[in-house]
Amino acid sequence: MSKRPKTHHVVPNTSGGWDVKRGGASRASSHHDTKREAIDRGREISRNQGSEFRIHNKDGRIARSDSHGGDPYPPKG
Repeated sequence: MSKRPKTHHVVPNTSGGWDVKRGGASRASSHHDTKREAIDRGREISRNQGSEFRIHNKDGRIARSDSHGGDPYPPKG
């Protein structure tokens, strides 16, 4: 059984601005007027929690992905 890594995402908000969301969450962890602010806050959260960090474009597709500690490679042992 594989355990999926925790993720945090920067996604566009339909009402304007950008949200930082944990993967699978319906509510945003934080909301920001600019994408830059959302990326800075999202990266901070991701580093603190050792999660994968995914930055989305306005169309919703993933533009960039950063790892902050959850990589299974190289494998332990």
